Amino acid sequence: MRATCWILAGFYLLFCCKAEEGLNFPTYDGKDRVIDLNEKNYKQALKKYDMLCLLFHEPVSSDKVSQKQFQMTEMVLELAAQVLEPRSIGFGMVDSKKDAKLAKKLGLVEEGSLYVFKEERLIEFDGELATDVLVEFLLDLLEDPVEIINNKLELQAFDQIDEEIKLIGYFKGEDSEHYKAFEEAAEHFQPYIKFFATFDKGVAKKLGLKMNEVDFYEPFMDEPVHIPDKPYTEEELVEFVKEHKRATLRKLRPEDMFETWEDDMEGIHIVAFAEEDDPDGFEFLEILKQVARDNTDNPDLSIVWIDPDDFPLLITYWEKTFKIDLFRPQIGVVNVTDVSSM
Repeated sequence: MRATCWILAGFYLLFCCKAEEGLNFPTYDGKDRVIDLNEKNYKQALKKYDMLCLLFHEPVSSDKVSQKQFQMTEMVLELAAQVLEPRSIGFGMVDSKKDAKLAKKLGLVEEGSLYVFKEERLIEFDGELATDVLVEFLLDLLEDPVEIINNKLELQAFDQIDEEIKLIGYFKGEDSEHYKAFEEAAEHFQPYIKFFATFDKGVAKKLGLKMNEVDFYEPFMDEPVHIPDKPYTEEELVEFVKEHKRATLRKLRPEDMFETWEDDMEGIHIVAFAEEDDPDGFEFLEILKQVARDNTDNPDLSIVWIDPDDFPLLITYWEKTFKIDLFRPQIGVVNVTDVSSM
């Protein structure tokens, strides 16, 4: 009996030790994993990895500030490469001057941008260049482009998603040509827009979906939009999403913050700061949602909601730039060509 207790105690101590180690944040181990890509090694890199993430950068200046900034960016990539090494995701850099021919060949256009090669696709990362944001983005890209909903619990989880654009379709099965068109359309927007499908009659009935029909959900809206003229081709679905993807009310997210910020209404944003977990912020946000629902058919209205809790390092900068107090809800108009306007 005593021997059994000692064995159990040993397992307990081992578990506690491993659990404590598992809670530690990863630190850079000193091994260089980010490749300087050129015309001699790029084909080998593309073959080696399931996904290849490339930073297309301008030549690094000789001044210390520029070099320090570049080193910090490189460290973000190195740590992401270390964390994702078991997933067969590679990282590299392409110099816009030294490797101009390669950049043109690969379709790299904008300096300072991060591009991901996955099979035949080229995806631009439009998010905050932080290791955790980048890792989450790439892990989402590894997932299937369409998530299947099979039962009531999964449907409840689907219903809880209200801050993002989502589409859901009802199809006969995975071998259906109409489902395959839906899946191929999803690949164009992965991981920024979520696509769901069901093959279950009960789930489809609760959603009000007919066979081969797809619903489009705008963020924060109560009711979806039925995409007309079913069944659809891949091209028709892609065209519809592109035409309708600017929501009346959008939340600024770390993973696509630059795309959202640059997608303005002739240079103008209506911007609202509100903490969702704060009672005043929650009440203010509910008013914003209702305004968006009442004006969802107005193509000239676009509101960007920013939850300061999602961007803790930017709070002081925003307060100083816009001369506001982010401890309470704020709303204003921002001209993206003059960030001091609010």
